[in-house]
Amino acid sequence: MIDYRLLAALAAVIKEGGFERAAQVLHLTQSAVSQRVRQLEERLGQVLLVRAQPPEPTPAGRQLLKHYQQVCLLESALPASLLGEAAEGPLTLALGINADSLATWFWQAGEELLKRRNLLFDLRVDDQDVTQQMLKRGEVVGCVSAAATPLQGCRCSYLGTMVYRLLARPEFITRWFPEGLNPKSIQQAPAAVFGRHDALQYRLLRQALGSKPPSVPGHYIPSPEAFAEAVYRGHAYGAIPDQQSEAWLQKGELVEVIPQHEYVRLYWHCWNISSDLLNDLEDCFKKVARQVLLQEDI
Repeated sequence: MIDYRLLAALAAVIKEGGFERAAQVLHLTQSAVSQRVRQLEERLGQVLLVRAQPPEPTPAGRQLLKHYQQVCLLESALPASLLGEAAEGPLTLALGINADSLATWFWQAGEELLKRRNLLFDLRVDDQDVTQQMLKRGEVVGCVSAAATPLQGCRCSYLGTMVYRLLARPEFITRWFPEGLNPKSIQQAPAAVFGRHDALQYRLLRQALGSKPPSVPGHYIPSPEAFAEAVYRGHAYGAIPDQQSEAWLQKGELVEVIPQHEYVRLYWHCWNISSDLLNDLEDCFKKVARQVLLQEDI
């Protein structure tokens, strides 16, 4: 049998990024937290934590963390009278979410759930092409991802499609693309780039050129709001979802650099376990997605 006090200590060290913060959250001394993690490793006969800065779980540690989060989810469905002190305080739900969804529709989907349940969101933000890896590693209980195939032991459902257009101010196009977008102008014009993992804009450029684009000079801006503002103020061109750009396009303040669009289908992935909370969250996501995202036949 696993001692869940020991497992809670391991989970806290990973979540908080160190033993000191974990001790504060658990209201224990740092040495007590370290001892609990060591006891768990001794009982299971293997190392569960790489003592680095921040600490990282080993493969066995990830399996245990996933198990612990599933137990917490299942406990959330039990009556408070059965849980005693464990029922005190909100349940923290770790979710993987792409930055554009977080900036445009996530809180609209989450607010109904927060009104009904005592919850806290622990949001892990990354590109929609990599959020599924968080679920695979056991870091989150569910994620919004561009991946259409569920992981083993998980379920997946289509939410909707975000449409991205490559946009710029009219005066930016006059200055940097007087002869249109071509390999030469791409190597000179400043682009807005979300991050090193973001391949969406390169896919749009490849569509427009019909070949692999050359190197793209750009501002790296890992914030959807700041990214869109940089384009709106004329400092760069960039791919912005319709949910952010609609008003600017209607006023003519931003225009399309190329006619090609990028369609990113989004899916909700979560563990395939019997959980009213996960079912509730999925229903909220689907309800809002039907209102704000393009719906395609899949």
